[in-house]
Amino acid sequence: QVPLEDHVIYSGNIFQYIEENKKWRNRFCVVPHNYGLVLYENKMAYDRELPPRVLVNSAGYKVLTSVEQYLELVNNSLPGVTPKSGHSPILKCPTDFPLILWHPYARHYYFCVMTGKEQEKWRAVFQDCVRHCNNGISEESRVEAPAFTDAIRMYRQSREQYGTWDMLCGNETQVLSNLVMEELLPELKNAIGPRLKGKAPERQRTWIQVSDAVYRMVYELAKAQYDAAVARCEQERPQLESTIRTDMDQIITSKEHLASKIRAFVLPKAEVCVRNHVQPYISSILEALMTPTSQGFAEVREVFFKEVTDMNMNVVNEGGLDKLVEYMEKLSHLAFHPVKMQSCYEKMDQLKLEGLQQRFDVSSTSVFKQRAQIHMRQQMDDAVYTFETLLHQELGKLQGKDDLCKSIQRILERVLKKFDYDSSTVRKKFFREALLQITIPFLLKKLAPTCKGELAKFQELIFEDFASFILVENTYEEVVLQSVMKEIMQAVKEAAVQRKHNLYRDSMVMHNSDPNLHLLGEGPPIDWSEEYSGQPEPEPAAERRRRAKQVVSVIQDDEGALPFGAEALLLQPGSPEPREAEEAQPGVPPSPPDAVQEIREALARESLGDGAGEQLMNGTDGTASPVPRADVPSEAEVPHVTPRSSVPASPVSGADVPSVSSVPHVTAASPGGQSPSPACPQSSDNEPGEQGQPGGSTESGEGVQTEF
Repeated sequence: QVPLEDHVIYSGNIFQYIEENKKWRNRFCVVPHNYGLVLYENKMAYDRELPPRVLVNSAGYKVLTSVEQYLELVNNSLPGVTPKSGHSPILKCPTDFPLILWHPYARHYYFCVMTGKEQEKWRAVFQDCVRHCNNGISEESRVEAPAFTDAIRMYRQSREQYGTWDMLCGNETQVLSNLVMEELLPELKNAIGPRLKGKAPERQRTWIQVSDAVYRMVYELAKAQYDAAVARCEQERPQLESTIRTDMDQIITSKEHLASKIRAFVLPKAEVCVRNHVQPYISSILEALMTPTSQGFAEVREVFFKEVTDMNMNVVNEGGLDKLVEYMEKLSHLAFHPVKMQSCYEKMDQLKLEGLQQRFDVSSTSVFKQRAQIHMRQQMDDAVYTFETLLHQELGKLQGKDDLCKSIQRILERVLKKFDYDSSTVRKKFFREALLQITIPFLLKKLAPTCKGELAKFQELIFEDFASFILVENTYEEVVLQSVMKEIMQAVKEAAVQRKHNLYRDSMVMHNSDPNLHLLGEGPPIDWSEEYSGQPEPEPAAERRRRAKQVVSVIQDDEGALPFGAEALLLQPGSPEPREAEEAQPGVPPSPPDAVQEIREALARESLGDGAGEQLMNGTDGTASPVPRADVPSEAEVPHVTPRSSVPASPVSGADVPSVSSVPHVTAASPGGQSPSPACPQSSDNEPGEQGQPGGSTESGEGVQTEF
């Protein structure tokens, strides 16, 4: 069951810039539990279950809150095309609070809001969408996912591209599309750039459209070819499995023989390289990683403690069990609350590798930031789940509010002890993986001139029948990993022995804690409202959808909420004349292009306060969705959030350290969880507006814009 089922992450009104007619329009944006961005004409269209205007998958995007940041990226994307001073830039924002989704290959999305408070909340929501969609390759697959990421890494290494890669994000098709575009884009710039006509902003705008169109075509071709390759692998699988089962002993013997020969050749050189170029810097890298990561996990602990403590005080003061149900409903989704978790995620912004980043060819620290943030969310969810389960078990034994208060406090202390132990284990594993991800590509690059060319001679040591199972390149990388593993393990162990950043030693066990805490199994989420509401029978699906909660509350601002029904129109300088705007939108009075200030003031005065606080329908309910059934993916097709697990992580020993192929290769393209334009929901074959069918359509003017 999905933790966020029957919930939306967030929804509300936001202004979007429509490039086709150069106008700003008020849109109703819904972020369902699969973290896609779904934009409707207005809230009425959402309530009436009309099709959305735009579906955006934010994998690979950066969330920008400054027009200056955006213009700098755009100016760098097409060298030699920069607007002269005094000329209008490619984008002007009518408010001081923009939100821009930028992607190196796909189209960009421009939004703005009226207040800084709204901007911060939307920024947290957008960044959570990016974080989730970036993490698009399922980690539940122990074979296919590592094989795919290894294939990508080795392909780039064959082209002398070592180190981390920001665009290893999204699902497999998106990663392949990014890989193709990385090589294709320079050729496109050389071929098309000089032929672009018009002023600098127009050329930049045209270039973005060209890049997006090419990206869509690449995505379509990559998806077809990747699906065909997966089908071929599945077809050949039974025969390969049969051979492995029959010849397992011989395969293992042959592999060990090959490894011993490669080890004798490579290990002495690798050890010298480690001693001279890696070992002196391991402690510095580890310290740079530990400080922000441990602060982030400490903030997770603090947020959890504060939320439970506040709940306990409110339950005692406001009325016992009835209030407990209300607060537990909110607490159960704490890990998926972008705004409350933002203070935890922001701690990773301090991560700086300084000179180490250039030395080890780390293009960006966003790889490690996102990985740590995903661990933070999972640890918060585990803590909440354990707390829920223990409290649920205690409720039947309690007598009055005093007993409830004491029980909550006792359970909180037990869960915090478990959190300290689990977070130590998770962080140590993360540090080992990060050190491997930084040092292994560096070592491979250093050793390539002397070792890579000699690997071909080892091929003759493999029997032809076993050539599909034993690869010289993989065995070589395993030997390189072994050369640095001892140093990495020792560095992390020393940090734990010194109790640096609240890390525990591997030999430590939990004390003064109920041993049954370790025996909590994974079960279905507790539905507090349904279990304790006293309702005799389940609500109909339509009524349940009407009552669906959203994780982040709608902003109630004293300056006034944006209107739901009326469509606010902000004209951009250079947009069609007022007469054209009037023809496009009957009933909307014309306004001069320079009347932005008056419009902003009018919007600030206009308020439909009651509407802003309405509870929102669930945009992802399969039985009655605001999106027509053709647009709604089945549960099996939607990439869900990580399932909860209350089982504590065991200490990691040397045997648990992953091989090169199992080191996660999840990257974050956002500084700030499938590809730019492809939308998170998987689409049916006949719907070009969602992921799986790039190359959607865009009607002229304010027509339907459909994304991958």
